[in-house]
Amino acid sequence: MKYLYVATVLSHICQFHLPHMKKLKDNGHIVHVAAHDNLSVKNGLSLKYADQFYEVPFERSPFDPKNIRALSELRKVIGQNYYDVIICNTPVGGVLTRIGAVKARKKGTRVIYIAHGFHFYNGASKKNWLIFYPLERTLAHMNDTLITINEEDYQFAKERFSCNVAHIHGIGVDSERYHPISNEKQIGWRLENGYSPDDFMILCTGELNDNKNQKTLISAASLLKAKGRSIKILLAGNGPNEQTLKNQIKMNNLENMIDLLGYRTDLETILPSVDLVVSCSYREGMPLNIIEAMLCRKPVLASINRGHKELVSSGENGYLFDPDDYVSLAARIAEIANDKDLAMRFGECGFNRAQAYTSDHVWEELEALIM
Repeated sequence: MKYLYVATVLSHICQFHLPHMKKLKDNGHIVHVAAHDNLSVKNGLSLKYADQFYEVPFERSPFDPKNIRALSELRKVIGQNYYDVIICNTPVGGVLTRIGAVKARKKGTRVIYIAHGFHFYNGASKKNWLIFYPLERTLAHMNDTLITINEEDYQFAKERFSCNVAHIHGIGVDSERYHPISNEKQIGWRLENGYSPDDFMILCTGELNDNKNQKTLISAASLLKAKGRSIKILLAGNGPNEQTLKNQIKMNNLENMIDLLGYRTDLETILPSVDLVVSCSYREGMPLNIIEAMLCRKPVLASINRGHKELVSSGENGYLFDPDDYVSLAARIAEIANDKDLAMRFGECGFNRAQAYTSDHVWEELEALIM
C-alpha cells in the first residue's frame, strides 16, 4: 500500500510519526511525506523512513492567502500519485488535505485526519471556537476517519461530527528510548554535565511560547530560591519567547538556578537523571513529555488542561495546578523535593499508567485504523 503523511510543518512529522512510518516501511509499504520543511530551526531533527518528501509551503493560519498556493501544490502531489491512504495532521494540514483530496477519495483513497488536540475545547478562547470549530465541523464529512488522541476530544467529536470517530492513546512513546536508569548512571550524567548529585533537578520541555507558559515555573523558582532550596531547573526548547524568558530569569537573579538548554533531540539522556518533570501549558492534546516522564518513573506536576488531566491524577502520580498559580506550583515542588517516598510512589504509579501509551500499544490501535 502507498501512504501519504501530511502536516503543516515537517518537524511535526519527525517528532510524532516516525515510529509509525517505520512500522509501515518494515511491512513493505511505500511512505511519502508532504509538509513545509522547517527543520533548519529544529537542531538535530531529521526525516527518516520516507520514500519521497514533497515541500508544500503551508502557513500556520488557515486564512493566510499563501495557503492557496499550498493547496495547489498539495493537489499536484495527490494527483500525481495514487495513494491508498492519506494521513493528515495539524489544523492547516488537516484542512487543506481534506479539501485537496476530494477527487482522490472518489477514486478510492481513504483520508484519515488525526486531531492532536482540537483548538476548541472547554476553556478555549471565543476566537478559537469561532475559527476552528466551524472548520472542523464542515470538513468532518471529507475524511473517512477522524482519530482523536484524548478522551475529551473523542466524546465531543462523537456527539458533534458526522463522520467515523476513533480514539487512540496518544501518538505513542518509545519505551526502549525512555526508561528508568540506575542511580549510578543518574549521578554519572549529573557530574558529566556540571550538576551536583544532591541538586533537586526539574525538567520542563516544550517550545518557548505563550501556550507552554514557562513563565509560571520561573516565577515559582523565585519563591523557591528565596527559601534557599538547592534546585536546578532545565528548560528544553526554543521559540519566540526565549528572550522574554531570559529577561525574566535575569530580573529575578535566577541565572544559577535555571538553564536554557535550547532545542534538544537527546532528551532520553536527560530525563532519566532529573527528579521531577513540570509542565505549565494552557493547552495540550496528549503531551508526549508527560508520558516520557512517566515511563522514566518520574513524578509529574502539570497544569490543568484536558491532555494533562487524562494522564495525571492529583495525589496518585503527581499533582495538577492552575497554570497561572506559581505559588501552588512552588509549594508542590517543595513537597516532592522533601519527600522521596512520595516521589517514588508517584513515579511507580505513573510508570504503570504509561504502559497504555507506549509506541507498541498505540501502533496496535492505529494499525487497525489505517491498514
